[in-house]
Amino acid sequence: MVEKVLNTSCAIAGGGPAGLMLGLLLARAGVDVTVLEKHDDFLRDFRGDTIHPSTLEVIYELGLEEEFLKLPHTRAPKLMAEMGGQTITMADFSRLPVRNRFIAFMPQWDFLNFLASQAARYPNFRLLTGARVTEVLEEGHRVQGLKVETAEGTLMLRSDLVVAADGRNSVVREKAGLDVESFGSPSEVVWMKLSKQEGDPAQTMGHAGPRQGFVLIDRGDYWQCGYIVRGETFEEIRQRDLEEFRNKVRAVSPLPAERMDEIQGWSDVSLLQVRIDRLKQWWKPGLIAIGDAAHAMSPIGGVGVNLAIQDAVAAANILAEPLAGHRLRDEHLAAVEKRRLFPTKATQKLQLMMRSNRRKELVHEERKKGPPAFIRNIARFPLLAHLAGRLMGLGFRMEHVRTKSLL
Repeated sequence: MVEKVLNTSCAIAGGGPAGLMLGLLLARAGVDVTVLEKHDDFLRDFRGDTIHPSTLEVIYELGLEEEFLKLPHTRAPKLMAEMGGQTITMADFSRLPVRNRFIAFMPQWDFLNFLASQAARYPNFRLLTGARVTEVLEEGHRVQGLKVETAEGTLMLRSDLVVAADGRNSVVREKAGLDVESFGSPSEVVWMKLSKQEGDPAQTMGHAGPRQGFVLIDRGDYWQCGYIVRGETFEEIRQRDLEEFRNKVRAVSPLPAERMDEIQGWSDVSLLQVRIDRLKQWWKPGLIAIGDAAHAMSPIGGVGVNLAIQDAVAAANILAEPLAGHRLRDEHLAAVEKRRLFPTKATQKLQLMMRSNRRKELVHEERKKGPPAFIRNIARFPLLAHLAGRLMGLGFRMEHVRTKSLL
C-alpha cells in the first residue's frame, strides 16, 4: 500500500457535529484544516437528531439560517410528556432570548452534509471520508499528527493540532492515553422506527415521553422510538422471544399495540449503551478532545449534540487566531477546557441527579408505574417548564461565534 504524507494546521478526527462545526469555523477564519471521517458518508440511523435553539443561533450568526431551515425538519416549540393519561409541557422554549425558539428535529446526516458543504466553500478545508485513524503520532512528548488508513493506502497526517472529535468511543483519546472518569452505572436504550399513522398523538411533539421509559420523537413521516431498558440487560432480553420484547414496549408506548408488529426481527432495533463520563484532562501538548470524546452524556434532552456544538464554537474562538499564526501554545488548549468544563460538569451533575432520583423511586413498588419526580414537579409548577426549556435549549453556558469569515 502507498504511504502518503500530508501537512495541515489542524487535523480533526471525527466528522460528527463537533468535528464538522469546528472545521467550518476554523476554515472560515483562515486555518488550514483537515477533517477525517472513518465512514464513507454520514448515513446512519439513530444518531442525535436534535438541533437545539443555541445551535440554531450559531447557524444564524454564521449567516446560514435561511438556507439551513429550508432542509426538511420538524419543529418542537415545546417538549411534552405523558402523566396519568394527560400530556404536560416538560420544556417550553417560547421565552428564550434567541431568534429560533424551538428544537428542530432533522436527520443528522442532513445536518452534517450541510456543515460539510458550507465548509467546502473554503479552499483551506478538506474532508477525507473512509479515513480511519490508527495511531497518534508523537515526537518529544508532543502530538504531531495522525496515522490514517484509507482506501488508497496509509496517510501520515502532520499537524500543529489534533482534535479528537470521534465520539464516546474515541480511538484518538485512547491512543493518546487520555484518562477517562466514569460516573454512575451504564444504561441501555433500544431505538426503533415505527410508522406514523392517522390517529397517532396529535400534538406537535418532539418527545411524547418518557412514559415509564419510552421516548417518541416525531421524524415527520415516521416515529423514532426509544425503549429504556430497566432491571435487566438488552442481551438478556435478546435471549428470549421477540414477542416478549414487543409486549414490553406495548406496555409503555402511546401508539396502538399492533404497531409493534412492524418489528420483524432484532435487526430492526438498535442498541445505544448510555454512559456518563469525562476526561480528567481534555488536552495534552498538540491535542485536545471536544464533544463526546471529552464528555459522554445521557441522551436525556438530546443535549449531547448541543454541548458538542458549543465546544466547537468555544474551541474556534480560542484557537483560530493562534493556529492561523502558527503560535499555538498549551495554555490555549487549557483555556478551551476551562471554558467548557463548567457547563459539562453542571449538565452531567443534573443528569446524574435525575437518574439517581428515578432509580430510588423504582425501589418502591407502588411508584413503579408513576412518572419521574421531575415530571411530577413540572406538572405541578408549570413555570418550571420554562426553566427546563432554558437549560435544555441553551445549556449552562451559551457560546457565540467570534471568528471572522474570509469570504
